[in-house]
Amino acid sequence: VEERERLENENREQVAKAATIVMLAILASRILGFLRERAVAEVFGRTATTDVFFAAFALPDLMYQLLVGGALSSAFIPVFTQYLAKDQEEEAWYVASSFLNAVFLVLLLIMILGVIFTPSLAPLVGVGFTGEQKDLLVLLMRVTFPAVFFTALAGLCMGVLHSYQKFLLPALGPIVYNLGQILGAYVLGPLVGIMGMGIGTVLGAIGNFTLQFPAVWRKAVKNYRPVVDFKHPGIRRMGQLMLPAILGLSISQVNVIVNQNLASTLETGSIVALRLANRLINFPLGIFAMGISTAVFPTLARLVAKGEKSEFVRTLSFGLRVVFFITIPSALGMAFLRVPIVRLLFESGEFTSADTLATAFALLFYVPGLFAQAALQVTTRGFYSLQDTKTPVKIGFVTVILNFLLSLAFLRWTQLGAGGLALAYSLSSIFNVILAFVVLGKRLPGLVNSSLLTTIVKATVASLVMGVAALGTSSLLAGYLSLERKFGQLVQTFGAIGVGVLVYLLLSIVLRMEETEFVWGLIKSKLRKTQEDSTP
Repeated sequence: VEERERLENENREQVAKAATIVMLAILASRILGFLRERAVAEVFGRTATTDVFFAAFALPDLMYQLLVGGALSSAFIPVFTQYLAKDQEEEAWYVASSFLNAVFLVLLLIMILGVIFTPSLAPLVGVGFTGEQKDLLVLLMRVTFPAVFFTALAGLCMGVLHSYQKFLLPALGPIVYNLGQILGAYVLGPLVGIMGMGIGTVLGAIGNFTLQFPAVWRKAVKNYRPVVDFKHPGIRRMGQLMLPAILGLSISQVNVIVNQNLASTLETGSIVALRLANRLINFPLGIFAMGISTAVFPTLARLVAKGEKSEFVRTLSFGLRVVFFITIPSALGMAFLRVPIVRLLFESGEFTSADTLATAFALLFYVPGLFAQAALQVTTRGFYSLQDTKTPVKIGFVTVILNFLLSLAFLRWTQLGAGGLALAYSLSSIFNVILAFVVLGKRLPGLVNSSLLTTIVKATVASLVMGVAALGTSSLLAGYLSLERKFGQLVQTFGAIGVGVLVYLLLSIVLRMEETEFVWGLIKSKLRKTQEDSTP
């Protein structure tokens, strides 16, 4: 029992340390991401031009998600980590060399073909665009294909560094990427229009790659091989894991493109409203859910490689509890404070109060899917750690069909507009995570336990009280502040958020939530260690 508790605490502390590094870096990146979105909104507004710019990323993003997102998460990291866990680093790098070389060549080919055949591809992402909008879409797509090439290379570097439990540089890379886009908007935007964003995107992508590559090369310099060996068992295993994941991601990304096409048939600015609302949802999702899942993934893969199944279940369940503990209040907080948040972040220049209300409306319907998407970040890593990429594909296929049918139904039989597309996304996400829990829970007895359910119930109750307190504070402050000025908006929004956070933390202590006690225990342990280290 003592050995089990020691291993459990050791794994938790390892995950917590890695998650802290990743979350802090992602926090900085997300803040810059908001500044980037604000730059686009302020310089270009919620217009047809910005609709085209965001649509231009759809196909390049598809290529990135398929070849890097799916390949790394589902195939590369589990197999590469398995070799490293068995102290077979030379063999691990032979397999990694073959994989990385093959993906590099495929990415290069896709970039070249994408640039050449852009006019034929453009209608796939913007069926409602014609004339000058279509011409601009073609031009911007040609610019973004090289940007995604370098972003994909950065993603490959990330996979290698994560396998070595190195998280800082991969998390800093997106900061450089966002800085490139922000400078593109503010510096180049007034000179060359929306093309400034395209140029800034390319420069940011190159910076992201060059930041990580030296650290990867230091790991690879002794063992890297210029080979592509498809006959090696490790490569064949990666292929077996990767193909189902790519299929699942392709279905999901095609669904995104279809929804974007549906949005292009709505009123001008609908794509921008959906994108900005989605970015807000992705703030807590990216910082906490992705941060925790990214940090826990190599640990899970290592536990599977060593055959420690019971510890694997406990670590996975712990990751889910922490994610729910953070994202449930984040979701409800955004629902209650959606208008003040959108107004503070984006309402300026060409982005008007009407644009604020349209974006806040879409955000409200995205909110129910936030905690579901957060949990999926962890459950999917659980499947991938078990080297099972087929089950998420099967679940995803059913979910995508449901999402598409709901989108069509809401657009045809309701007046929700862009909000209907957001609601369809949320409902299908909830359906997705329920299926994932059912399947994974049967395979891993003890995963869905009383502790997990208790965390969900307590977090929901505390979050509802928190939301009412935050909304009341926001309304109270609105009566004393000038909301025409950014300072007034800042005080109103952060004052309400501060009260909400305080109420939630106090309630979590009153409700004796273990997650609060664990975080506080880590803080006290860190402070105690720092004090001991400083004592002569």
